[in-house]
Amino acid sequence: MATVPATSFDIIIIGGGPGGYVAAIRAAQLGLNAALIEREHLGGICLNWGCIPTKALLRSADINHLLTTLPDYGFSADNIKFDLAAVVQRSRTIAKQLSAGVQHLLRKNKVTVFDGTAKLAGANTVTVEKSGATKALTAPHIILATGARARAIPGLEPNGKHIWSYKEAMVPTTVPKHLLVVGSGAIGCEFASFYQTMGAQVTIVEMQDRILPLEDTEISTFARAAFEKQGMRIITAAQLSAIKTTDTAVTLTLTLTTAAKAETLTFDHVISAIGIIGNTENLGLESTKIIVEKTHIKIDGFGRTAHPGIYAIGDIAGPPWLAHKASHEAVICVEAIAGLNPHPLNTANIPGCTYCRPQIASVGLTESAARAAGYDLKIGKFPFIGNGKAIALGEPEGFTKTIFDAKTGALLGAHMIGAEVTEMIQGFVIARTLETTEAELMHTIFPHPTISETMHESVLAAYGRAIHI
Repeated sequence: MATVPATSFDIIIIGGGPGGYVAAIRAAQLGLNAALIEREHLGGICLNWGCIPTKALLRSADINHLLTTLPDYGFSADNIKFDLAAVVQRSRTIAKQLSAGVQHLLRKNKVTVFDGTAKLAGANTVTVEKSGATKALTAPHIILATGARARAIPGLEPNGKHIWSYKEAMVPTTVPKHLLVVGSGAIGCEFASFYQTMGAQVTIVEMQDRILPLEDTEISTFARAAFEKQGMRIITAAQLSAIKTTDTAVTLTLTLTTAAKAETLTFDHVISAIGIIGNTENLGLESTKIIVEKTHIKIDGFGRTAHPGIYAIGDIAGPPWLAHKASHEAVICVEAIAGLNPHPLNTANIPGCTYCRPQIASVGLTESAARAAGYDLKIGKFPFIGNGKAIALGEPEGFTKTIFDAKTGALLGAHMIGAEVTEMIQGFVIARTLETTEAELMHTIFPHPTISETMHESVLAAYGRAIHI
């Protein structure tokens, strides 16, 4: 990353992930002299060790699944195998390509990039340290976009051998025979899906009473059944104890919280995916008025912290911990700084996507949350088995669920599980952003044959008007 001598800027961004680099580019577009400080890789965790490379791995897993189900499509092939090193290398090459693309975009927008470790150092000042040398930068506006890191379970701290964090899990040299995934959120389920498809025997352990606990209950139930059909073992409402690690395996005891029952199991590898911790350390926050709650910085809807002139965006600013949230938050924050009067971030309209098999996507309230909020509901569901395109693709498992306010027709939530739902959820996100009711959705023409027709049918079903069920 190139640097230039200038030390005074209009805005300084600390962290070059999907929040930081987008903030820098938007600032430059608005005529602000922007500096970006990144200590490791442009693109951050998402681009280098998260969103993008995991999708490359999952694409390889999808191809492996297709190759092993060729007879279903009228094909046959012998000696089907994969080269794990090549699969991993493809993923790393894609990440490197996109990181270089971010560097190009920053140069194109004339953002000054500093390679080093940043720290707040007094009024409107940030120091950048690299190889023992320190440079002081100044700006009236400073944005913290330092992201987060994986939370470790005591006794299951990643060791690079048999206990993996997301980083080790993305560059395996062999496919584990018996893999334990601790945590069943999006990250845990994606890794479980990848390794199960690539030949591992996967066990998922979740402390709560169902997997994917942030999703609608019906989605969680369907996903569990689909995963178990693929051969995964899923254990919910469980606690880990008596963890022992050797040179070849990890042995631990699982205790079910719903019964006095314990089971000792041994795995050759464990992936810990139980959440994240905000990267708030060593930033100089102690000399500011910034409020940190549960390792995350407290902000308002425009990214402003309790300290004038200092802002926070992305994972360091709290949930949902999603790249697209960070990027949108970045634009809002910078536009507010520039005086454009943007709308504050509405987290209720941020979609969540999990790229396991089957895919999962959602936006808005779950059914239980909507009921708890006191809404009178109209709920529609449409199964993929009733959709011609899904059947033709050989992907008939899944459904679309929509939740409406019975009084106003407002779309309160949408939940999908099945093929390509991560590409379709944006339709419901747009609908919520435009404050669309069931009337507009019913009068929207969905193309045939597409899986998106399940979206239309689920709306119709909520009002007793579904055609194909």
